[in-house]
Amino acid sequence: MSIVYKTRTQLVVEALREKILSGEIKAGEPLRQAALAQELNVSRIPIREALLQLEGEGLVTFEAHKGATATQLNSNHVAELFDLRVMLECDLLAASLPLLTHEKLEEATEILAALDNALGKENATNTWSELNAKYHNCLYSAANKPQTQELVNTLNKNADRYIRMHLLWAGGISKAGPEHAQILTACKVGDVEQAVAILKHHILSSKEAIKSFLIQRECAEN
Repeated sequence: MSIVYKTRTQLVVEALREKILSGEIKAGEPLRQAALAQELNVSRIPIREALLQLEGEGLVTFEAHKGATATQLNSNHVAELFDLRVMLECDLLAASLPLLTHEKLEEATEILAALDNALGKENATNTWSELNAKYHNCLYSAANKPQTQELVNTLNKNADRYIRMHLLWAGGISKAGPEHAQILTACKVGDVEQAVAILKHHILSSKEAIKSFLIQRECAEN
């Protein structure tokens, strides 16, 4: 069994990510670097680096004259994001599937295997989130709708923090795995209607699970 060594920044990222996603650090709460450095017994450098990484994940926001704060996570926002994803991603899959080559379907199969292998591994949430986006984009790649794909990428970047939270706290991985396989099976037999129906259910069921979790957390905080 190999020993995995983590940098101070990695340790700080994991600690702060869990505090934000669990609600220990409240949405909108200032993240003061000096206080965090003292609490986590590190210098300000890994704190700053960690906050920048968490900004990329959508969990931290930097504002002028205010510094870093924990990003607001709310049920209304997630509902709109995922409803938009359904409309655009189902359109992309329907356009892409008839044109998907055997090579692209094999690539999607390999990504799906990597997704399964990522479970339980070091940094599983980050790896799974990245492979999840890669898998979906692979299936949409033949649509030849670059503007729609760009919009989907923007939506997914905004939705990523909710997806990460879902993976960590709401059992998202166990539910998403079988649905990914079902989508791919439908794609391989060229069943556009079935593939789109499973994708729609896949996205909307994630929305409902995340919304439910957020509402419970919002009630607990009030």
